[in-house]
Amino acid sequence: MSALVAAGFEMLKIRSLRRARQTTGTDGGGTWAAPPNGLIVWHDRLGAVKSLSPNCEAMFGLAPSELMGRGFFEHVHVADRPAFLKAISDAGLGSAVKTTLRWRGSARVDRGDYAEPIFLWLDMQARRSEELSGNGEHKHADEGVVAVFHDITEKKHLEATLETPCAEDGKVGLARDLFLAHVGHELRTPLNAIVGFSELLGNPQLAPVEPEKLREYAEIIHQSGQHLLSLVNSILDISKIQSGSFPVEVERFAVAPLIDLCCDMVKLQARDSGVELLRAYPETLVEVTGDRRAYKQILLNLLSNALKFTPSGGSVAISAAVESDSLIMHVVDTGIGISAPDLAHLGDPFFQAKALPDGHDEGSGLGLSIVRGLVGLQGGRITVASEPGKGTCVHVRLPIDCSGLTELKTSAEIKTLTRLPIQNDKHDLCKQMTVKKIA
Repeated sequence: MSALVAAGFEMLKIRSLRRARQTTGTDGGGTWAAPPNGLIVWHDRLGAVKSLSPNCEAMFGLAPSELMGRGFFEHVHVADRPAFLKAISDAGLGSAVKTTLRWRGSARVDRGDYAEPIFLWLDMQARRSEELSGNGEHKHADEGVVAVFHDITEKKHLEATLETPCAEDGKVGLARDLFLAHVGHELRTPLNAIVGFSELLGNPQLAPVEPEKLREYAEIIHQSGQHLLSLVNSILDISKIQSGSFPVEVERFAVAPLIDLCCDMVKLQARDSGVELLRAYPETLVEVTGDRRAYKQILLNLLSNALKFTPSGGSVAISAAVESDSLIMHVVDTGIGISAPDLAHLGDPFFQAKALPDGHDEGSGLGLSIVRGLVGLQGGRITVASEPGKGTCVHVRLPIDCSGLTELKTSAEIKTLTRLPIQNDKHDLCKQMTVKKIA
């Protein structure tokens, strides 16, 4: 690896490279070559790419022009962007820097009507760029940083395989350690963004002067803080549910206004994602006796999950009706769906079936786990039907009156189906429903 980095640095000391860069703005017409397993990138002091080795197409399937300017930075995982910018800054001040980061390549996994992006792990080694003076001596050029990137994805996958406990090992200690590892990872991701970007903003030498950049960094900090707060609240809720200390406050309330409220709370998410949001229930929908707060959390988690896994142009619909002595609620989406092997793990804390559509942050996998616990506390049942590339239907059945329950379960059983139900608009129940477009 050291020889690879040294080769990269030496090549950028050659004056002809600088002349080629000024002429072409990319790789100088192919006048310089990178080591076979490394990508050499020249950045300005703010991280924008000024030139790079042409082997990026062979390594990542991307033309050099696609990574110029902010192109390379846009491929860096949002949680690793502070570390990337700090590495550029430290290297520009004269330090030799080494770090690792996640980077979105051109490869995709076919998920039916959705192509899932794959993140690579890159080893980054950077230092201030140098050029030769007229007498052949080195002099520092206040023009940026040169970095060599090496793909270490296979190494990371091997390490993860060796560190993951066997699924068949049911020891409490291993389960606890795995849970804590997941919690640590989920907390670290938003914290990295908060600490990193706030550090950049607080340092006069690193903070950008452009107003749009300042707004971008502040928005990342805000979003990361919101995600962190939501994550902590979810972990606390799961802890209370599993320990039997979640307070169930039974009251009589109307379901229809609660559905409308939940739809209003997520309609901005739907609009931003380009997803149609619909709700339907009969005008005669009865009141129920249960925990209104738990109902609200169930609906919000199901709606948020459905919107998160539905690409732009799709739709999410929520409906409710009464059957016998039960309230039936459906949340149906036309999203990416869930594979049969993944269905078996739904409701497990921190389990995430697959990566999300572009532009969405990865979730923690806690949403359905909370729903499972809250439904169990009210004597309900859950059925999930899904097909990859077609969508998912979550069916929740709750008693109209749960005040007489003598035994509270901390986790409802989830029945799974690998085929979506056939919708029948001629059903009498469907005829009685009023459908409203929310977003």
